[in-house]
Amino acid sequence: MQRPRVSADGRHLAFPDGAPFFWLGDTAWELFHRLSREEAEHFLKTRAEQGFNVIQAVGLAEYDGLRVPNREGHLPLHDLDPSKPNEPYWKHVDWVVEQAAKNGLYVGLVPTWGDKINKSWGIGPVVFDEKNAHAYGRFLGRRYAHHDNVIWINGGDRDPADRKAVWRALASGLTEGDDSHERLMTFHPQGERSSADDFHDDKWLDLNMLQTGHGNPDLGVVRRMMRASYERTPVKPVIDGEPRYENHPIGFNMTRGYYDAGDVRQACYTGVFLGGAGVTYGCHAIWQFAQDRFEPVNNPISHWRYSLGLPGANQMRHLKELMLSLPFLQMRPDFSAPMPTLSDGKTTLIYTHDGSPITLNTVKAEWFDPTTGKRQPASGGPNFTPPKREGRVNDWVLIAN
Repeated sequence: MQRPRVSADGRHLAFPDGAPFFWLGDTAWELFHRLSREEAEHFLKTRAEQGFNVIQAVGLAEYDGLRVPNREGHLPLHDLDPSKPNEPYWKHVDWVVEQAAKNGLYVGLVPTWGDKINKSWGIGPVVFDEKNAHAYGRFLGRRYAHHDNVIWINGGDRDPADRKAVWRALASGLTEGDDSHERLMTFHPQGERSSADDFHDDKWLDLNMLQTGHGNPDLGVVRRMMRASYERTPVKPVIDGEPRYENHPIGFNMTRGYYDAGDVRQACYTGVFLGGAGVTYGCHAIWQFAQDRFEPVNNPISHWRYSLGLPGANQMRHLKELMLSLPFLQMRPDFSAPMPTLSDGKTTLIYTHDGSPITLNTVKAEWFDPTTGKRQPASGGPNFTPPKREGRVNDWVLIAN
């Protein structure tokens, strides 16, 4: 597998041969911790078939990953000490990373969930300081130095606060351990924050990652956060690494309902059409791998195996395929436009998240259906009204030449 890198324009990701790499991630935080090998094989194979290319998973898992063994019966550390990794646990992680590669998948490997460094909430315990964070990072960097499908995702859903030096020590260890080849590194932030808020000028941060999150259903949050990170200097690619998850309680409150496939599409398309170098999908039952053997987190409504086939998961490939059918590396967002808009000067794409009409002075245009990936001629310009479609969310993309 080729290792993706930052493209020449600094806005996208590309392979060494110049081909664009569109990051289509899936959130599988507890993959190494909660799945058996048979289950992991099934999960990876399914996600590859659905068009995903990055699986985001955590080395030291959020849900008591230091004291509850993985499904192979192993803990990640001896004596809760990051400088004493337990080899059998990491052999299992090796195996998952290798299975991902066999399926053409990259692993966005999060070394530790944030509660092990800054326990503002969660199970913890806090086990890291600058010295052992650097040692742990160096261990991981060396271990995966020759795995071409590993991408580092520092961070883990916590505000760095006064622990920035520890996160920087971890990043330093990763780069010191893996000094043989170029490898992408980013930082997964807390909800409604960007890696740019704390680490934009750090040399180890190759691309910015947002977490627009699950708390606020207003798409204005996505617009504001994407633009703020996109316009930072020096220029770096931007990805929303955790938008609202499919089947996640709206605002973490099940009485408000659950986000569905339409909500997911709205967040993902908005982020990409505002300059995202890709996006990460998520499902509330998948990230935690909800099943009877584990205590459910925040009211998942289905088993993880069933959730693999939810509509949103099956529709995400259409976004990637649309972007790669165009000169993606030349596409730029237009922040002055009333709707999320991308253009390379020849082709313009406009996303209407709710079926609102689009006014555009063009002769030739077509509609792209995000639920099917199919196109149809658009008529009635310059005021284009999207077709009607079954479902609560009538979102469409207008493609104009």
